[in-house]
Amino acid sequence: MFLVVNQLTWTICVQHSRFDILKVPNVQYFTTEVNLPGIAFSGDAIMNSRYKAMPFMGDTLDFSPMEIQMNVQEDMSNYREIHDWMTGIGFPETPQQFADAMTDAQNEKFTANKGSTSNKNALTSDATLTILTNKNNPVLRVLFRNIYPTSLSGLSFDTKDTEAQNMTAAVTFNYDLYEIEVL
Repeated sequence: MFLVVNQLTWTICVQHSRFDILKVPNVQYFTTEVNLPGIAFSGDAIMNSRYKAMPFMGDTLDFSPMEIQMNVQEDMSNYREIHDWMTGIGFPETPQQFADAMTDAQNEKFTANKGSTSNKNALTSDATLTILTNKNNPVLRVLFRNIYPTSLSGLSFDTKDTEAQNMTAAVTFNYDLYEIEVL
């Protein structure tokens, strides 16, 4: 008697991807690296038996933050898009900055039901990571729901360096969840 086990084999490695966030279009073309965040259970339970405490699966999913690396444009427009988005959420100087961000959210159609200050989605966006084959054909789409930036790295301007090098910035995002769709 033979036991046949289903095996998952990949014949082509994932090599290419395309990433875009609806709210900040300039980021799409200059993104050089995107991570597919991890996912883990939290709230692990322990079932006690007479002889051993046995772990039992958790009941809540935790999604790790998503991080991207991007080349900063010469006019810093993609950096400023993320900066202005975060400033609108945090309004560090005046409450008017938040009001302006809400007005912008009402005028743009990024997610449904925007514009209400009680709606947390007013300052979020959806994002898509498209995984491509080695022939640049889409094979998977990862949709991030209600994404928003939580961290934007600083930029280091160095006048000692004589060779022109691209400046890069790191951006960290939180989101509600992500879904993977086979295309």
